[in-house]
Amino acid sequence: MISIIIPVYNQADKLPKCLDSILNQTYNNYEIIIVDDGSTDNLNITLEKYKNIFSYKLNILEQENKGANSARNHGYKSAKGEYLLFCDADLVLQANMMAIMLKTLKDNQSASYAYSSFRYGFKIFKLWPFSPERLKIIPFIHTTSLIRREHFSGFDENIKKLQDWDLWLTMLAKGHAGIWINKVLFKVQTGGTMSAWLPSGAYKLLPFLPEVKKYNQALSIIKQKHSL
Repeated sequence: MISIIIPVYNQADKLPKCLDSILNQTYNNYEIIIVDDGSTDNLNITLEKYKNIFSYKLNILEQENKGANSARNHGYKSAKGEYLLFCDADLVLQANMMAIMLKTLKDNQSASYAYSSFRYGFKIFKLWPFSPERLKIIPFIHTTSLIRREHFSGFDENIKKLQDWDLWLTMLAKGHAGIWINKVLFKVQTGGTMSAWLPSGAYKLLPFLPEVKKYNQALSIIKQKHSL
């Protein structure tokens, strides 16, 4: 079974498309764990509809606002599946995404997680085949990857940006590698937190922006943590 863990903070407007795309999956042996990270919008109203649609497959957890990493770890502790899929609320999955990722892992037993290319607006982030050397230089693997539960090391809740890069580096240090699927298997809904998608040049040209400061702080912490 796949445990789909979705941290949500004030994204009641984005979540329905994400949940509808899960409902349309060709693979249906899954559970959904939504972690409400202290939302102040009408998330509870949005979720009422989906409680009836997903029934026993949907588990809703609540916590005070502690950030996405804390919410992901909270969801993981309640997960029952052998595979984990951390899915952000603003993603829309291709109907065959879970089926393809699961088959890829079953066909490649040495891989600890499977990741794919994705679309953001009109741009396709094609990514690359897995490379330990490249991973140590650049964060190129998205959080939304299918992970073997026994190899998942948890998210560092002290890191507020580049959480996925830190996770993959931590797993790499334990001998766990990923495998790339050369397909676009999901898209990111536009209109979310734009700072998460700032061009790389902005982090050098606009160091005074709060989100850029967080990015640079996380970059420094991760490089020191992993001796990069």
